Formats: sequence, C-alpha cells, structure tokens
Amino acid sequence: MDVLSLAIYSVPLVGITWYYLRRQRRIHVHHKQILDEAVAAGMTEPASLHPVIDESKCLGCGTCVVSCPETSHHDVLGLIDGKAALIGPTECIGHGACKAACPFDAITLVFGTERRGVDIPLLTPNFESNVPGVYVAGELGGMGLIRNALTQGRQALEAIAAAGARQPGALDVLIVGAGPAGFAASLAAKKLGLNYETVEQEALGGAVFQYPRGKLVMTAPVELPLVGKVQFRNTSKEELLEFWTKSCEGNELRISYQERVEKVERRGSVFVVKTSKRELQAAAVLLGIGRRGTPRKLGVPGEQLPKVVYRLIDPEQYRRQRVLVVGGGDSALEAAASIAELGDTKVALSYRGDAFQRAKPRNRQRVDEAAASGKLEVLLGSQVKEIRADAVVLTQGGMELIRGNDAVIVSAGGVLPNDFLKSIGIAVETKYGTA
Repeated sequence: MDVLSLAIYSVPLVGITWYYLRRQRRIHVHHKQILDEAVAAGMTEPASLHPVIDESKCLGCGTCVVSCPETSHHDVLGLIDGKAALIGPTECIGHGACKAACPFDAITLVFGTERRGVDIPLLTPNFESNVPGVYVAGELGGMGLIRNALTQGRQALEAIAAAGARQPGALDVLIVGAGPAGFAASLAAKKLGLNYETVEQEALGGAVFQYPRGKLVMTAPVELPLVGKVQFRNTSKEELLEFWTKSCEGNELRISYQERVEKVERRGSVFVVKTSKRELQAAAVLLGIGRRGTPRKLGVPGEQLPKVVYRLIDPEQYRRQRVLVVGGGDSALEAAASIAELGDTKVALSYRGDAFQRAKPRNRQRVDEAAASGKLEVLLGSQVKEIRADAVVLTQGGMELIRGNDAVIVSAGGVLPNDFLKSIGIAVETKYGTA
C-alpha cells in the first residue's frame, strides 16, 4: 500500500477514533458530575436490591445503562473511566434488568452495603420462611419493585398450593396485605380454587395507595392470574389502583379492609391468626406486608387529634388551610411541595436535621423553589413540641415557635415489623452488600 492510500484510509480512522474518545470523555464528565452530586448530598445508600459492578469484567459497553428501565427518567447507571458505575444509588429500585443485559456477567445484585445493612427474612427459593407454612413475598422480602412483588405473590401462592397443606375447618391460606404481592396472591388463590381470605390494615394497594396523587409508578409488563399479561409503562398511581379495583371486583376477590393482623401463632396443625376484628385459622400464611407499614409517631401531646395524619393522599384536600408537614425524607418533601404548589395554602415543613440529605435532588429542588417563592416555610433544626386544635408548638434553636394550624402530616418513616416477625419465629438476616 502506497503512502497516498494509507493516508486516505487513515484520515477517516483517526477522525472516528477522535470522535469516539471525545464522546466518551463527555459521557465520563457528565456521569462523574452526577455521582459527585449524589455523594455530596449523602445520597449513596440504595434502598433495595441494587447492582455491584465487577470492574475486572466490565468492558464499558454501556448495555446496562441503556437497559435500565429508569434511564429515561433518572440517572441510575453511568460510565466513568470506561467502566459501568452506580451513579444514582437512591434512584435504583431493583429492576435487575442491568444484570440480565450485561454480556460479560459483570453485575451482581445485592441487598445493603458495607455501611448500611438491610434486614431480610431468611427464605427458601419458594418464599417459605424458617417457620414451616409461613411465606413472605414482596417488599418485606426485599422486593419493593411492583412488578417483582406481583410476580413473587403469584409464585408464593403457587408454592403454597403445591404443598397441599389443607386442614378441615381452616382456610387453606390467609394472605396478609393487599399491596402488589397480596393482590397477585389473591388472584392466584382464586384461580387455584383455594379456600383463602386476604386482610389489609388500610386500603387496596398497600404502599401504592399511600403515594401522592399523580405519582408515576414505574412498572413493566407482568403476568397475572385470571387477568393475563398486563402492559404497564409509566402508569400513575390512580390508573394502577383503578385497574386493581376492577380486577378485584371482576373476580370477586375476598379482601377485608381496615383489619390489622396482630398475632400469628401455631396451634397444632394450623395457624391461629388474631386480627383487630376476629380470629382466623389457616393451614398456611402468606405475609405480603410492607417493610414500613406502621407509621413512626412523634409521641407529643395532641398527636391523637383527628387533624393529624401520616401520609398525603391528595393535596387538593388541603386547599386554603394552614398545614405543617413533619419529616426530612422524600415523602415529606413531596407532600410539602405538592401542597405549597396549590398556591392558596400556608405550608410549613419541619425537620430536626440541618439539611435534607436523605431526599432526592429533584424533591429538594421543588422545596427550594417553593420556599424561594414564599409558598413554603422551611424550619430546619426544629421539632414539634405540642399539637393543639388550632395551632402547633415547635422548638427551634432553643426558641419556641407557635404557628396557626389546621392540619399536620407526619412523614417520619415507619417502624420495621421486626418485632412482629420475631413473635412468629421468623429469622431475619442483615445483609451488608450480599445477595
């Protein structure tokens, strides 16, 4: 090959190489900035199942980044120094699509991190706990993603049916919780002809019911008993609950609402389950409850007043009211911002910390914008001292503050059901970055 021919072929090659390296550099800078912002904000601990990348196997192809269902809405995975990295840890909700897509088997899905452990019940592959006959599916087992919880609820119920532990005069299975796992399990029980009943302490949807109005629920296609394959993408809370309601009514599912399970104990060949309303007997029990189903309370005088609630359902109900939101996490910031954005309310946000480090950047931005516009009063370093019929008393920097008030929303998280699990005898393992 002569010099001229070599030049003709080399120039395009150099150009392509230059463009590729420049593009990779831009990607690196962008993703590194996102990761640095997450670290600076303290948003480094994934809440659920998440990927760990083996850099010795990763070749930086970016397939995992593209395959993540959250990519169009959030920055979860990125490429830094030519390797895949979890750049938005708190945005990861455990889809697991990255692991399935990786062509080099460089991704492992784990619970918890070295710094923050996650308590997970010890379960067999068919979702049975160390207590024979008691099964766990969904969020309590570490799967907060709706699609996974729906699938697990169905699979767990199928395992219960296969075990065939029926007892005369008792339910074949009692399903606790009507969230995604409990809903799918109820459909499966009906399809399989089991004698079942489902009890839910609040309303259909469980944690989904508690989401703010209009919140997008990231779901994916899923196969449901009696319903078939359902295509869900970027579905809102209202659309999803409407579908669940129609499915329950259309299939005449046996679900009892506003009924809380208080105790589960083995008596001979059956489980005796005491609820807030009655006593039931079942050959098997499926726990489809959330990890934080019981709200954490403030423990202050006046908290029992009817104006105090522990979740925001619809901002519209607070129009022209004086509202106090308590908490520093995403649910608190979402609630405060959503109500403040109505424009005709007087909203205050109280948090005992000096910064909203546990909240996602987009929620902190909404709060900052509402505060800058005068629609929201942010009271950092404050605590509620007393709740009165027409006011709230707070302390901040050693001073006492009194604010006129019509409603209080406490978004201080929930109490893990570890004591409840312990009372049943279910063993729990704390995972520190392990599968």
